[in-house]
Amino acid sequence: MKKFALLVSATALVAGSVFAQNNAAPAPAAAPAPAPAAVAPAPAAPVIAPDAVVISADGVAVRRAEFEEAVKGLPQQYQEYALGPGKKQFAEDYLRMKLLSAAGLKAGLDKDPEVVAQVNNVRDQIVAGAQLKKMQDAVQVSDEELKKTYEARKGEFEKAKARHILVAFKGSPAAQPGKPELTEEQAKAKAEELRTKVETGAAKFDDLAKTESDDTGSGATGGFLGEFGRGQMVPEFEQAAFATEVGKLSPVIRTQYGYHFLKVEERNVTPFEEAKVSLERTERTTKLQAETKKLVDDAKPTFDAAYFGK
Repeated sequence: MKKFALLVSATALVAGSVFAQNNAAPAPAAAPAPAPAAVAPAPAAPVIAPDAVVISADGVAVRRAEFEEAVKGLPQQYQEYALGPGKKQFAEDYLRMKLLSAAGLKAGLDKDPEVVAQVNNVRDQIVAGAQLKKMQDAVQVSDEELKKTYEARKGEFEKAKARHILVAFKGSPAAQPGKPELTEEQAKAKAEELRTKVETGAAKFDDLAKTESDDTGSGATGGFLGEFGRGQMVPEFEQAAFATEVGKLSPVIRTQYGYHFLKVEERNVTPFEEAKVSLERTERTTKLQAETKKLVDDAKPTFDAAYFGK
């Protein structure tokens, strides 16, 4: 790692912070006016070697490679701007930081115990980050492992398409202004009545959803909720959606929104190839966490109970 890495945090604190504050929301450049046909094309930008000095001042010389490494210390959203329209401004900010650092070194501030402690802390954080990335890059996850995990957790990849009708009770977030307020008992009784009408064929599910459901968003489309997976609905609703036989009506269930009943139209499982990316990400994270935990456990740490508590 280049020696400049130790100064990245300082750059972010001094040069980067000034640059970011002055460019909190850099406006996109206005579209240039079309050039007249007779205007010759602009000459190509000169090629600057990585070791070429691009900033010089009293006792300070900054090479292109160092400057571009400093830009990487900026928040991601500013980096492109700092290498484009804001390049000169960031260069001024960066030079200011370098001159301040040179003055501090001349004054012996690098020997100040507080400064030394901060530099050591920054160094440790940078080296720790590099080691973590090295460990992360070394994590291996085979297709065989992923397939075993997929089979073991297949239920998590289930998806369903369903319709529902909701009858809200007093105090429900879904209660509709202007409609009579129902007690829980009244709401449940109404939901049971509507379900019976659908089950006996006295009314169509879609029609009742449009006229009776307090979920007006889905009600407008006959109660259709689209496709959803595990963890996307409240627990009671999810349980009914994945337990009810396809093409059948669920029992009336209660959620915080009121009393519902569902009609499950389709249920399937995301294929392995589609689930593979998210599975691999999770497995890699799990393995990395296990490795870092082992690193700590193997070190057999002790913490002073008088200072940290029990």
